[in-house]
Amino acid sequence: MPQSRVNIIYYANKYDSEIVSTFDNINSTVKKASSFSHLYEMVSKLTVYELDVNILIEVQPTTADEAFALVASLRKNWLSRNLTAIFLLTQKDPALTAKAFETRISDCYSPDISFADVKLRLQFLSAYKILNEQLKHLPEQPLQQYKTPFLKRLLDLTVSVTALILLSPFFVLIALLIKLDSKGPVFYTSKRVGTGYKIFDFYKFRSMRANADKEVEALKATTANQYGDSAFFKMKNDPRVTKLGNFLRNSSIDELPQLFNVVKGDMSIVGNRPLPLYEAEQLTTNEWSMRFLGPAGITGLWQIIKRGKSDMSDRERKKLDNFYNKKFSVWLDLKIILMTVPVLFQKEKV
Repeated sequence: MPQSRVNIIYYANKYDSEIVSTFDNINSTVKKASSFSHLYEMVSKLTVYELDVNILIEVQPTTADEAFALVASLRKNWLSRNLTAIFLLTQKDPALTAKAFETRISDCYSPDISFADVKLRLQFLSAYKILNEQLKHLPEQPLQQYKTPFLKRLLDLTVSVTALILLSPFFVLIALLIKLDSKGPVFYTSKRVGTGYKIFDFYKFRSMRANADKEVEALKATTANQYGDSAFFKMKNDPRVTKLGNFLRNSSIDELPQLFNVVKGDMSIVGNRPLPLYEAEQLTTNEWSMRFLGPAGITGLWQIIKRGKSDMSDRERKKLDNFYNKKFSVWLDLKIILMTVPVLFQKEKV
């Protein structure tokens, strides 16, 4: 699936090379402004046919006021008021970050900045704009961003906190077994994409050998003929999985640390699975983007309906994800939680 095109106008000195190297690789137009005033001039010259551009602004502590003034000026023009504008801070400044979000800057990044995350965020925002425009013409589907309902959040906290307290001795035992089984940390942490394309740290018990993520591209190349163009990378008998890891994965015990994600608010108990960056960056078409407009969860419809079955197509998974986004409720969540228990132990190695 081709990546979304992202057109950039930016002002940066410190991050100049990172921006160029990141966005020149995805068939995009990248233009640099020499100053804030030059950036304003470049944007002001855009025609109605060039409004797919995104603005990246490097912000130093001494230039913050000028950056906010620039965005305020752009918003006074009806042509440029809805352009995506992202701040790239050169120093961590919580007050400045808070002000950026209060004034509705599209996003604000602090050091150390992962420009792969910035690229992914811009690809989603570009797709989300298109999706929003289409949803405006669908009165039966109100245009609104997902916000966790009170009862769902209460259910999430009740289940996750209770489970963490009861399972704490079990967590200690699993941690000791992982340490004895193979070298590496007890927990596996990776960047995942959840609700609204929010990128967060995702926790699992480590079931693979250390640095397994670095082997993904090589494995995808060797299994291309077997799995085709599927957006989701899974393989049977994954050589990266440890001996204990097979048991942890087949019993879903490796998923238990995600209870911490639920407590933090990154995820719900029930929802659509958050995806690795390399998968999420492919899912920017309108139908796929819909899955990110609902809650991210530990378990969900596709887990209880198709878990462990190799005949699950991308289209089936997409339909299940989008169905849940439209129909979720506390009662449906409770039903899914109860149905998850019997399928925890699966025969297939996926």
